[in-house]
Amino acid sequence: MTIAIFTFSLLGAMALGMPIAFALVTCGVALMLHLSMFDSQIIAQNLINGADSFPLMAIPFFMLAGATMNAGGLSKRIIHVAMTLVGHIRGGLGYVTILAACILASLSGSAAADAAAMSALLFPMMVKSGYDPAKSAGLIASGSIIGPMVPPSPNLILFGVIGGLSITKLFMAAIVPGLMIAAGITIAWWWTARKEVLDVPPKASFKEVMQAIRDGVWALVMPAIIVFGLKFGIFTPTEAGVVCAAYAMFVSLFVYKELKWSQIYGVLAQAGQTAAIVMFLVAAALVSAWLITIAEIPQQVIELLRPFMGNKIMLMVAINILIVIIGTALDMTPTIMILTPVLLPVVVAAGIDPIYFGVVFVINNAIGLVTPPVGTTLNVVCGVTKVSMDDIIVGVLPFMVAQLIVMALLIIFPDLVLVPMRWFLS
Repeated sequence: MTIAIFTFSLLGAMALGMPIAFALVTCGVALMLHLSMFDSQIIAQNLINGADSFPLMAIPFFMLAGATMNAGGLSKRIIHVAMTLVGHIRGGLGYVTILAACILASLSGSAAADAAAMSALLFPMMVKSGYDPAKSAGLIASGSIIGPMVPPSPNLILFGVIGGLSITKLFMAAIVPGLMIAAGITIAWWWTARKEVLDVPPKASFKEVMQAIRDGVWALVMPAIIVFGLKFGIFTPTEAGVVCAAYAMFVSLFVYKELKWSQIYGVLAQAGQTAAIVMFLVAAALVSAWLITIAEIPQQVIELLRPFMGNKIMLMVAINILIVIIGTALDMTPTIMILTPVLLPVVVAAGIDPIYFGVVFVINNAIGLVTPPVGTTLNVVCGVTKVSMDDIIVGVLPFMVAQLIVMALLIIFPDLVLVPMRWFLS
């Protein structure tokens, strides 16, 4: 009965058009009424405590870093470096997109920001060179979701905060799976583009490559700063966000000089608005998360999944099929907020490493960003490129299949996540 009240109150509020954050609070109120313990002070206290978290401070800073990069010319230079390195290969602009997506992912962690930047800069070049618009837009959308999978992913931070897990371990564990997703997309692009008749730009000379790297080196060293600082304990993930934001602002203002002082307010406002939405979602989710624990919903879910508890792979398959289905209708952040307190106790009870589960969970939710009909990243790419949603859904399918295959490998072979994590932390 408790699970039914939780599910139908949440879905009912969303069906009425209520914003996700308010739907989560409504769900919490419904559970409190069911448990005969309604108290408005408890709701207010959990809302405040939900946002009062030091690790969560990393989110607005990483978002500020991403907004500053786009405004200050860092993203443009990263794409230029990728262009000089692999642009001359057959289907080269596709490989440029994937390489640029990997580098941008390690800087901002925002799928929407990366999708917008690559759509604006790369899509016109791809169409002009004879690339199929739908496939090009699908590739850009698929590449941009690498951002939420790898450090400094705000979604890994959210999972770590809600689950009470080490964010540094989540960051280190996510690096190799993120690169595997990129490799899967690369193979899918090679397969889809192998018979296309395309204009191939001339190969950049060694001097041009060195010039592009020299021009973009300030942007390219940022991922190394993050990984090096976290690995050797120089700063925490939250402090890493501050370092990235300050570094991006410094480079944009004083090195590349593309960010004007008059633009700083707009950049701060953009990052602040996005961060405020996420932080309010987190605060609202903590209300329902607290009541989920009080109502013992995880224990009830464990009983429902008892037939799978003896086989870790089957349990992970069942959970991830559920997440894929939910991802077609719900955005990434609320899915993490709602399902983490429900599913994490289940996998811990089954003896599954929570860090490993968190990485697979976040990757699955990231794939949901390109899953119709709600796919947030699809909508961003559609808006910038003007490709119809029907066409982009067809274009994204080969890359989505590749991503799901990689996720299946991660489920079957957990050491693909755990062994690299232990190496990075050693």
